[in-house]
Amino acid sequence: MIIAFEGLDQSGKETQARHLRARIEQDGRKVHSLSFPDYETPIGREIAKALAGEREFGPDVMQLLYVANRCEYRPKIESWMNGGGVVVCDRYRASSLAYGEAQGLDPAWLEDIQRYLPKPTLTVLLDIAPETAVQRKSTGRDKFERDLSLLARVRESYRRQAQQSDWVLIDGEMDKDDVRAAIDAAVLPKLTARG
Repeated sequence: MIIAFEGLDQSGKETQARHLRARIEQDGRKVHSLSFPDYETPIGREIAKALAGEREFGPDVMQLLYVANRCEYRPKIESWMNGGGVVVCDRYRASSLAYGEAQGLDPAWLEDIQRYLPKPTLTVLLDIAPETAVQRKSTGRDKFERDLSLLARVRESYRRQAQQSDWVLIDGEMDKDDVRAAIDAAVLPKLTARG
């Protein structure tokens, strides 16, 4: 299965994904972690340059790059899943929908360009306000992280997506231990049910 963590930057995705991986490993299951975008690949390096302002790509090209970056890992993801492993992702498919939609791109197109990527079994949204993201990281923010109106639209898209049955919405404004407990309560029973 694939468990994807989504939310604005500084919502706690990396911390909570790491905790969940450790928790699942305690139960003796094989877990693999991914974080997107992966800036170490050729496509990821182009994304990093664009985020730093060294490249000028339109929103559609940026989303194509993000999807291509994930597609670089598709064979590994499929192999891990076929081997019975759990894949925990810090950002995955919903990020393209949230950020692309917030920039005026067609949600149907954003879904379609990802159709060959395995769908997540469960998506955990760590919901925080854009202002909270800024408070948690006030310096070194990329051009998207500095645009509060864009981040508000991204959050709206995430919250809309989180109404689907394969999503769990967690209040990321809570203390991180409370967030962790809420994630464990929402996710671990689903893992047990799947064996």
